[in-house]
Amino acid sequence: MFMVNYLGDSDIQLLKEISLLNKELKEKKEELAKKLKDISGLNFRIAREVIGFANSIIPKIKINNEFVSTLIISPPGIGKTTLLRDLVRQISNSGYNVSLIDERSEIASCYKGIPQNDIGDRTDIMDAVYKVDGIKMMVRSMRPDFVATDEIGTDEDAEAIFYAVNCGTKILATAHGNKVEDLYKSKKMKEILECNIFEKIVLMSKTEIKVL
Repeated sequence: MFMVNYLGDSDIQLLKEISLLNKELKEKKEELAKKLKDISGLNFRIAREVIGFANSIIPKIKINNEFVSTLIISPPGIGKTTLLRDLVRQISNSGYNVSLIDERSEIASCYKGIPQNDIGDRTDIMDAVYKVDGIKMMVRSMRPDFVATDEIGTDEDAEAIFYAVNCGTKILATAHGNKVEDLYKSKKMKEILECNIFEKIVLMSKTEIKVL
């Protein structure tokens, strides 16, 4: 109650939205749990932090000495999330405010609200929230220089990115694919690429990392 007394109308609305979102997530998890039967196996994904993994990329994603919106494209298992995590860390430590939407808790690996991985001194995290909702809430409330999120690809993801860019925020993101054209399957993602929202694109493969 003490904190609410010092919040404006927009902040109170944001708290309501977060509360509703948490309730919605809880209800969806409970609904899913009821449907799960005859489980034969479990897959545990463990985030692998590699400090300095982005060192060779950092100088290449600048224009006029300023970091720009960057999209990392690669097939699964190559290391795009690992690269994104270290980009967030280094850009954040360079003095930029970064809002990280960690939908699957794989980037910061938060435990009880505390990131277990190093994601930089100026990074705010929204953990275990749908990226589309998280992007919009972070842009409205945190005034970030960059919004970072993993594995974009749907029309809804693209619309959230358009929203952030129209608010003056730059984007750090990853996507599945072997080449840029693989993302054209989504009409909105094709629009994003054709509008050059991502000024730099990083293509990763088993043998090399290229910056376009």
